[in-house]
Amino acid sequence: MCLAVPGLIENIEGDTAEIDFGGVTREANISLVEADIGDYVIVHAGYAIEKLEEEEAQKSLDAWDEVLEAAKRAEQR
Repeated sequence: MCLAVPGLIENIEGDTAEIDFGGVTREANISLVEADIGDYVIVHAGYAIEKLEEEEAQKSLDAWDEVLEAAKRAEQR
């Protein structure tokens, strides 16, 4: 299964952006979207595939936090 994850663009150089995924920064190609520093994008397989409004990105990030917290609790059992 592949997952697309939202992240915040911190820096752009050409078609490559540094994107913060909650404290983990990775590079992704942004040539498929019109995005600027400070925008949220969904990244899949190293490519930003969609720009998100901050509110929508936060909803997705909150959902991921819930999933990760549930997984952590399950491991502790």
